[in-house]
Amino acid sequence: MLGIGGGLIAIPALSLILGMDQQLAQGTAIIMVLPAIILTVRKYNQHARIDFRAAMAGAVTCIMASWGGAHLALGLDPVTLRRGFAIFLAIIGVFYVWQTCRPALAQAAVPDRPDRHLGPRQAAVLGVFAGVLGGFFGVGGGVLAVPLMTSIYGLSQRAAQGFALSMIIPGTAIALGTYAWAGQADWSVGVPLAMGSLLFVPQGVKLAYRLPEIMLRRLFAVMLFATVGLLFVV
Repeated sequence: MLGIGGGLIAIPALSLILGMDQQLAQGTAIIMVLPAIILTVRKYNQHARIDFRAAMAGAVTCIMASWGGAHLALGLDPVTLRRGFAIFLAIIGVFYVWQTCRPALAQAAVPDRPDRHLGPRQAAVLGVFAGVLGGFFGVGGGVLAVPLMTSIYGLSQRAAQGFALSMIIPGTAIALGTYAWAGQADWSVGVPLAMGSLLFVPQGVKLAYRLPEIMLRRLFAVMLFATVGLLFVV
């Protein structure tokens, strides 16, 4: 429903429940997220066609940036990385609250606006930022890409979520390989989580298309703040 919300919640949950450090929690969460992203993109594309040509341009830059971001994260203190992740999500959450509280947006969102499209050049630039953050924080790239696409490029929330997910698939796979190579991914936990998440992807996408856009953005902000709270608990 919210794009990559499941992965965001999974990271602090793995730390809180299983006592994983931040790097291991991020690597394990990517195991869960990657197959769910692929299925979610397929479902979004069935509702509204995704421009895969532009998404591929973003994916190329995302791949290179993800590798660098993941290597940076593996060298940091886990507590520092966790606090940085929480601050990053809080900033995005505040942006969403500001965006949804603006009178102009509230009026515009009553009927949902028509979807716009990103060109390959715009997607390539976006892929750099999404890749660095996706590799660094595990699942953070799409969280940045979605508000950038809605605020700067004028895409609807649903179109932005579908495009962002299609763009970060290769970079997410690279990030997973990097974490796994460093021994920071628990497959015995990640695989069952992935199987469970796949069962609920179709229902989540259907719900995303039923909700008004303004409500979808507010739920996205609530999810971000809930994750921030969990990160500071652990």
